[in-house]
Amino acid sequence: MREGIIGEVQSKEVVTLTNRDVQLRRAAENEILKQKETVESDPYRQKYHHMPPVGLMNDPNGLIQWKGTYHFFYQWMPFETAHGAKFWGHYTSNDLIHWKHENIALTPSEVFDQGGVYSGSAVIHNDQLHLFYTGNIDGEQKPETEYQCLAISEDGVTFEKKGIVIETPAGYTAHFRDPKVWKEDQIWYMVVGAQSEDLQGNVLLFSSNDLRNWVMVGPIAGSKQGGLGEFGCMWECPDLFELDGKDLLIVCPQGLEADGMNYANTYQSGYFAGELNKEEGKFSHGHFQELDRGFEFYAPQTMIDEKGRRLLVGWMGVPDQYEQAHPTVENHWIHCMTIPRELKWDGKKIIQAPVPELKEMRGPVLMHSSVTIKNDQKAVRGVQGRAIELNLEFDELEDQFAIELFQYASLSYKDDVLTLSRPHLEDKSKTEFRRVLLDRDLKNLRLFIDHSSLEVFVNEGEEVFTSRIYPQPNEEHILFTSLGATTFSVEKWGLSGYQYR
Repeated sequence: MREGIIGEVQSKEVVTLTNRDVQLRRAAENEILKQKETVESDPYRQKYHHMPPVGLMNDPNGLIQWKGTYHFFYQWMPFETAHGAKFWGHYTSNDLIHWKHENIALTPSEVFDQGGVYSGSAVIHNDQLHLFYTGNIDGEQKPETEYQCLAISEDGVTFEKKGIVIETPAGYTAHFRDPKVWKEDQIWYMVVGAQSEDLQGNVLLFSSNDLRNWVMVGPIAGSKQGGLGEFGCMWECPDLFELDGKDLLIVCPQGLEADGMNYANTYQSGYFAGELNKEEGKFSHGHFQELDRGFEFYAPQTMIDEKGRRLLVGWMGVPDQYEQAHPTVENHWIHCMTIPRELKWDGKKIIQAPVPELKEMRGPVLMHSSVTIKNDQKAVRGVQGRAIELNLEFDELEDQFAIELFQYASLSYKDDVLTLSRPHLEDKSKTEFRRVLLDRDLKNLRLFIDHSSLEVFVNEGEEVFTSRIYPQPNEEHILFTSLGATTFSVEKWGLSGYQYR
């Protein structure tokens, strides 16, 4: 730990807006104005996915509904399309369709977070919104240190930093980040991603009575723990919650080797299902299951809204996975978020479904037809376009079926294996693939297509593929292919998109 940081922080009850904070806000706002025309003219800008106004967007942070308003914070680097000293950007909405881009929530302005206000979560206490985040201080090749920090708001828009609440515990490296906080039986709990000194990924559990003073309960899960073998060198973005009677730990383990169809991305996102013993600090769990099978999905975070739903949003990106090859970099922005999804537990796995509010974006049904294809490829009249939703219900599927999207990506099914392919972003002469073996026959596909993304919900959300796609901007053709006979019904809607103010 740097000498004097804790003393300096503790000497201030409230860390108010500093000159550095004001300078950073002004610089970010100037960057938005400077690049506004270039960014907004990009044909790959999305219609119904959150994007940065400029620069790089990554992890969703602080998802919460407070007094009827959904708050959605995000990691943001406004000055370049690479990672660096992150800000917290901020969207709000009353209905998940109409959104307001609020002023910047947090900047890397203080001695304890000057390397970035990294990911975290939000809770409500004493009618105030509390943000917990990681304050990063950069070293040359890795974090010099990372702290768990607190900021508080009376109005949900302006935040006062309260400083450090947890330092890195003994036995762990400087990789110590991404606090997720919740309350249970009048006690506050926090899970944090960590790396042990023997370079194994861990999730640490802390408890508190007042959100200020925290006690470490223990490492509840990790590589070489709980029946796992070696399973990643760092576990990021933990999220622990109960869903339909089952305790679920979402986590992003870094350092897994590809294993057949599994673990195909540079870093993975998934979950363990089990039982948490908070008193003993133990999480008994089963095997790791991936949340998403696509090319770009990472750092998901969940929340409980005022309807009692467990909602999830993920980052449509993966760190260190050819990020600078995305063509939007040329126009000074990169990455976006998934649509919000509602989670259910079916007794064996998490089921993900687009939130019903998204139906408000639909125009009239533009296509509703039954189609039969046998040993042929063809277009279906009315099924084309970008910023659309497609729903396919299969009545008969004999051998192999495929959907070709915009002469760019393909979704194909054969022998219970569903495959998504696209040109490799770094070498377009190559094709890359993501696959999953389905638990049952293919019955349903629900596709959310935007100008540069694809989200596919398979068999009512038993599997999901999330990916960026970059076909020619004016290409709108969708083709269906069947080897053997395939009969399916298809519905299509145009989507009006998010409404911003």
